[in-house]
Amino acid sequence: MLTGIFPPIPTPFVSNEIAFDKLRDNLRAFIRDGVSGMVALGSNGEAAYLSRREKLALLEHSRAILPKDMLLIAGAGLESIQETIALTNAAAQRGVNAALVITPSFYRGKMDHKALIRYYTSVADVTDIPVLIYNAPKFTGINIAPETVSELAGHPNIIGIKNSSENMAHLGEIIQRTPPDFSVLVGTASVLFSGISLGASGAIVALANIAAKECLQIFQWTNSGEWEKARELQLKMIPVNKAVTAAYGIAGLKAAMDMLGCFGGLPRSPLGAISPSDRKALAHILKTAGLRV
Repeated sequence: MLTGIFPPIPTPFVSNEIAFDKLRDNLRAFIRDGVSGMVALGSNGEAAYLSRREKLALLEHSRAILPKDMLLIAGAGLESIQETIALTNAAAQRGVNAALVITPSFYRGKMDHKALIRYYTSVADVTDIPVLIYNAPKFTGINIAPETVSELAGHPNIIGIKNSSENMAHLGEIIQRTPPDFSVLVGTASVLFSGISLGASGAIVALANIAAKECLQIFQWTNSGEWEKARELQLKMIPVNKAVTAAYGIAGLKAAMDMLGCFGGLPRSPLGAISPSDRKALAHILKTAGLRV
């Protein structure tokens, strides 16, 4: 089972190209923070803007930097079953431990229970590493049903789900319907405390890129029954999480990383930097939450 906190790492760019030296420095900082592993090529990694060659190079560099026993998970979900299998197995050849596969969504109106069962089963049947379902309604417009997750959890090569829905009833039903060894991971830090309280085994959350220690503390306090401490820290982190996800997005997350000692830089074009006024507001939010600026 996957447990703990996994930052979905941003891809650092300099002059619109991947800066592998900055990637190395960021990964080393995350390792020092004590996270359980890393997730590359997710939405925070701007995977949609990377070529296949760039994706594989980033995975190869990341694996070389991380300790051998630290998990590396790669976003490998594409619309085509064949392309998803090909990217997943190429990632496996570069030392990736598991594939995070987002629900296909171009034909979202047809992505019902049967279609998603076909998609994930066809992928998991032939991939060389385990598959994690990635439920991201914000990006796909699809909120995978608990009964679909329950059926997929019976596949021996489908080991868990990153659930980025903030709907706690939906998360709770997934936990209730899946086996104890199926990893249900919270996908947004706004519900980290409540998700772990319900029984999620860990989290893949953008906030961990700038507040890994705080995310780990919420996780640990919740699991040890120190509810009030966990609740207070969760409430303190909610404005920060909102700022680097919904309010300012990837550009805001990268700006926050710059402010807190890692390299963020600019997102890849056509995304742009946050405005000076937004940057000032973001700095105030970080300071108010007690993060070092």
